[in-house]
Amino acid sequence: MMSSDSCKEKKEALRGVALFRGLSLFKACPNQSTSLSDYCRHDRKQLSSLSTPVTNPMGNAVLLHFLCGVLAVFSASLVNADDPYRYYTWTVTYGTVKLLDVPQQVILINGQFPGPRLDVVTNDNIILNLFNKLDQPFLLTWNGIKQRKNSWQDGVLGTNCPIPPNSNYTYKFQTKDQIGSFTYFPSTLFHKAAGGYGAINIYERPRIPIPFPVPDGDFTLLIGDWYKSSHKTLQAYLDSGRTLSFPDGVLINGQTYSTFSGDQGKTYMFRISNVGMSTSLNFRIQGHSMKLVEVEGSHTVQNMYDSLDVHVGQSVAVLVTLNQAPKDYYIIASSRFNRKNLTTTAILHYSNSRTPASGPLPAAPSYGFHGSMMQARTYRWNLTASAARPNPQGSYHYGKITPTKTIVLANSAPLINGKRRYAVNRVSYINSDTPLKLADYFGIPGIFSVDSIESSPSGGAAFLSTSVMSANLHDFLEIVFQNDEITMQSWHLDGYDFWVIGYGNDQWTPAKRSLYNLDDALTRHTVQVYPKSWTAIYVSLDNQGMWNMRSAIWERQYLGQQFYLRVWTQVHSLANEYEIPPNALRCGKAIGIRS
Repeated sequence: MMSSDSCKEKKEALRGVALFRGLSLFKACPNQSTSLSDYCRHDRKQLSSLSTPVTNPMGNAVLLHFLCGVLAVFSASLVNADDPYRYYTWTVTYGTVKLLDVPQQVILINGQFPGPRLDVVTNDNIILNLFNKLDQPFLLTWNGIKQRKNSWQDGVLGTNCPIPPNSNYTYKFQTKDQIGSFTYFPSTLFHKAAGGYGAINIYERPRIPIPFPVPDGDFTLLIGDWYKSSHKTLQAYLDSGRTLSFPDGVLINGQTYSTFSGDQGKTYMFRISNVGMSTSLNFRIQGHSMKLVEVEGSHTVQNMYDSLDVHVGQSVAVLVTLNQAPKDYYIIASSRFNRKNLTTTAILHYSNSRTPASGPLPAAPSYGFHGSMMQARTYRWNLTASAARPNPQGSYHYGKITPTKTIVLANSAPLINGKRRYAVNRVSYINSDTPLKLADYFGIPGIFSVDSIESSPSGGAAFLSTSVMSANLHDFLEIVFQNDEITMQSWHLDGYDFWVIGYGNDQWTPAKRSLYNLDDALTRHTVQVYPKSWTAIYVSLDNQGMWNMRSAIWERQYLGQQFYLRVWTQVHSLANEYEIPPNALRCGKAIGIRS
């Protein structure tokens, strides 16, 4: 049975949606997943729950019909009233788990490591009340969830005040027009190194076709590197101006050993996400080929692979048919592009197996950076498949659009004030104690500068700044990530997915546009950049807000390889961006300011 607190939370959420603060339309607490239209079909006898005294039953019925109509009108703002609501209450705590043979303090969500999986459907409305029982402020960010018109819920320090210890905050967002495999994780301090991460699986609505037979099962695998040292120790090490050593191991779903069971002859979807700190991983299954079908919300051309490189922050989904002899087989995740090899295994168990996994592990790919880049170029958009909407993905002809602006972003690893930092176009980002989104909304001066970061690299010394790059709503950008270092890079943009139109070696020049894929490049939210190489993307800025552009390699993000993209227009309209949530936390110079 649902608690009275949960019931109150639902009613408050609905009151916020309807923008009526003083009305309590229904006495009864609805089911876990419901829509506002369900509320309007609720027993009309609940009229007595109106906060205003009732004297005319017929007038009250008319009033209720009127209010339900108003709810429908307002459904275009904040969230869609016709789509289901899903309610969650999560509590974040520390706990001790034995990992890599060492008892370690990890971050648990509802006592789980990794955290609970969110299985939702396109356009679901998520109401998630997060209680922070840690000894430090905390936020979760929803990696790959676009937060349409709603950067207020992005869960990074540029948009949200962190949740203080022994306090809570309710996230309210929608999986608007999205399908696919995504993740969430802590964005504050170095908490990601302690866990607190989990999977988000967004399924298609029943009326939307998928470009493959419905799988017989669905497995989620969160793979990532791991340190034995605590997150506080690692953070202190970085704060001292040093860099981290190579991780100690690799985990699959927070373990070094796990089993996934299926029936011989059946086909299963494996959703694989790299939730690690810094290491590109190769994923493979002994004796089985994998059919790639989805990458971060894009349905792909269905090529077959023996192994796949999954870089930090990325997600892929493959179909695997259990078409081998009935026995157990190894599932392998191993590090890439490093002299030291880290490998972990899980088991694919045939339900009729009587034979344990055996034999040598299938070898990691022999090819290096170039071969991995060649594999990445084989990832193509399935132009005829639907994604979250009925219309085919390929109906948007991105390659025929002329970019309004070209931005070149060069990463670097400078010393600033004698300490190691990471920078973008010479600027190493520092967090403000006032979220940029609040400063922008309330007109608080002195928090950030749109002039501190340039749109292309230039000479000069690196420096510290709270850097924001300004762009206009509906611009169509060409962004080039230039990596002149000898290490892999992984870049993520909140609020968007983007077309990955090209990879290349050495320095990017305008002449390299001849290498672009302007026909069927897939869209994703996180892209790798190989050493001494470049990667180019197109992005359509159709989502107003303050959006974090960051390195997905967490040491680099923590030490400054990030900035914010302010997508803005002078036209103030709920069609472009929602208003500040009534429950938005205040911190820094925003303390005491009311909406």
